[in-house]
Order: sequence, then C-alpha cells, then structure tokens
Amino acid sequence: MPDTRYIVEGGRRLEGTIAIQSAKNAISKQLVASVLTNEPCILENVPRITEVDGVLAMLGELGTSYEWMDESTLLVQTPDIEGDVVPLEYSGFNRIPILMLGPLVHRAGSVTVPVVGGDDIGSRPVNFHTAALQDMGVEIVNDSASYTARSGQITGTMIELPYPSVGATENVILTATLAKGTTVIKNAAIEPEIIDTILFLQKMGAQIRVDVDRKIIIEGVKKLHGARHRPIADRIEAASYAALALATDGNITIRNAQQQHMITFLNALRKVGGGFKVTDEGIAFFRERDELSPIHIETDVHPGYMTDWQQPFVVMLTQAEGVSIIHETVYENRFGYTEALRKMGATIDLTSACLGSKECRFKDRDHLHSAIIRGKTPLHGTEVEIPDLRAGFAYLIAGLVADGETILSNTHYMERGYAHLPEKLAAIGAGLKVVEPQ
Repeated sequence: MPDTRYIVEGGRRLEGTIAIQSAKNAISKQLVASVLTNEPCILENVPRITEVDGVLAMLGELGTSYEWMDESTLLVQTPDIEGDVVPLEYSGFNRIPILMLGPLVHRAGSVTVPVVGGDDIGSRPVNFHTAALQDMGVEIVNDSASYTARSGQITGTMIELPYPSVGATENVILTATLAKGTTVIKNAAIEPEIIDTILFLQKMGAQIRVDVDRKIIIEGVKKLHGARHRPIADRIEAASYAALALATDGNITIRNAQQQHMITFLNALRKVGGGFKVTDEGIAFFRERDELSPIHIETDVHPGYMTDWQQPFVVMLTQAEGVSIIHETVYENRFGYTEALRKMGATIDLTSACLGSKECRFKDRDHLHSAIIRGKTPLHGTEVEIPDLRAGFAYLIAGLVADGETILSNTHYMERGYAHLPEKLAAIGAGLKVVEPQ
C-alpha cells in the first residue's frame, strides 16, 4: 500500500517552540492497565499516534470502549470482557499483546494473544514474561502464532529477572496487582515510564512499592477502581528534538520536557558542546560552542543512557569534530539504520567489539553493536526508506542537516511515536513537504 512521503529540505537553522505529549511507552501500558478494573479511567495529554490507535483497537476487541473528551483527553472503560482473543491481525504490530495476559486472565479466566512484534532492532524474547507468569500460577501454551493463558488462581511469588527487562517488569506488575499474596520482583527495570505506570496503578488502588537494588514489591488487592492520570512527558521525543537543535545549530524550546527524566542525556549533551536552559515551560536546547565535540557513550537500562536516545545523537555526532563511539548494550541489532546515513555521506563504522567498559551481553557474539562515528562530515540528500520508528527520526534529522533534498518513505513508522510531526517541524522553520499517496 502506498505510503505518505516527506520531502525534506536541509540546511536551515531551526528555532522555535515545540510541545511534546505523554510518553508512548507509558500511555500504551496504562491503557492495558485500565482493563484491570470495570470502572472508567481518564488519561490526559495523550498523543494522537498510531501506537495509541492500535492499542485502543486491540482493547476494543475485548470489550473496551473509549471516548476522546477533547483533543488529548481519553476516557477508557472495560465494563465486561466481551472476548478473550486478540485477533492475529495484530501480530507483529507492537509488543502490547503479551502484556494483556495477566489482566485478561484476571478478568476473563483465559486469553489468547498473537505473537509480539515491534521494530526490528534485535532479539526481544518473551521467555522472561512467560516464565515469570508461570511462576505465579498462570498456565501458558504457545504455538507459532499465539499465546494462550489461563489460570484458576494467580498467586504472588518471588521473581528474579535474568535481565532488567522493561516489558517483563511491566507484565509482572500488571499481573501481580490482583494476585493473591505478595510478589517481589528482583532485578526489575525502573524506567520512568514504569514508575509512572506504578503511580497510575496506585491511584487505582494497587499496593506497590519500589525498594532499593531494583526491587519492586506488589501486595495483591481484591479490586481496583477507576482513576485519572496525566502520564509523564515523552523523554524520547524530547531528546529527538534536542539532538535536532544541536545538529542544525538551532535553538528549540521543548515545552513539557522534564529534566528529572533526562539527567543522563543532558550530561552527554553538555559534554559535546550543547547547552540547555530549564524553565517552568520546559527545556530550551542550543549549542554553547560553535563546534561540537566527540563523545564516548554506552547505552544501558535506566538510569543509564537510553537506547532510544542514541539514533538522533549519532546523526548529531556526524557534525562533531573528531571520533565518537557508541557502545550499544541493550539491543544487538540497533545500528542497521546507519547504512542509509553512510549513503548520505556519514563516516560510520560498525564493529562486534565491545568498545566500552560496561559488562555487555553481546561480547564475543559477532553482533555489530558498537559504532565509530567520524566527523565533521557534510551530508547530502537522497531517497531513504525508514525501517523503524527511531531510525525514522534519525533520518529526518539527517535530511534537515543535509545539502539538497531528502525523500523519506515509510513515514508511518514515525507516526507510531511522533504526533503532528509535520506541523511541529513547520513551527520551527523546517523545510518539509508532505506528499500523500496517489
């Protein structure tokens, strides 16, 4: 099916203000959490992105109704479970279906969901999810197309995750809220979006506390009720526009950006010569030095440098004088997008060596998970097919830096995570033309 294309004109210095909305990675999980009660829940500052549309469609198959109370306030309610199967058509759309296992077993006794998908950035197995839920008494059967879960009684237990997986942590939390007894998650992920979902669940009546050393403790309750919640702002979207500001030598204020969720990013940005000013409105981003400096970054789970921050940062580093290194320790296949950047003139080499000091799961496994970026290099426009959400914004930054015209196709990937993108870019002076399919 033909897709909308962006024709990007580079070489402009971008200035102005952009407002960001609630985090995709919080909203999507909180929509699933709303299924744990039959009462209405209200979520505020919700972005109009296809990720939200897709989750609402999936929940609609199960009996959830929703209403947009205004442009960004969403009311959702699941009075009764009207179906216990998420259709296979949602297989591969994202990784939300696997998070529905616990809530639907609580509400309906059983559920069948399709295999999970999402961007092709490396292996993201769900064995952490299924093993943890089975330890809690959930019976799970899977085939090549789906997972079926059923249980008479879900019971709290001690779960130690082999890796602080965001999805597995969220899955156990959602399942444990209505379980009998206490669940302890050791080596849990503690990303801001997870903490925000815990806050939402706490408003709904859940008993959850975050302890030291990556430990989360959930005391099961018998019933949850509706709640109103404004999720945290999207720190990935904020970082994307921040990298754009530095790459174009611009000055962009990001309304709603929250410093406390971007500490590691802000430190890295300052080291390369970027500046920022925190105000009540948000954060303004700009260059403090005429020339950007190279840097060595290793991605990691929170509070480390977020893996979804590195793609726009890599494009920005092509405009820095010297050699920069990015060691990716979260996903083994996160640098596939750099091939298109090389076609645009970037000098980026990939290696399977662990170019960093962090203990890395990919050592000696032949994954090209370290990138060497040599700058400053001029970029030139070309035609690029977007392979995934975060690579898409990286290509967009490259196009806005490059000489000439860049044509981006597969823009639907960016619509999963960036709302009103052409309008926001126009507001800061970007040269971008939207070409609708014929």
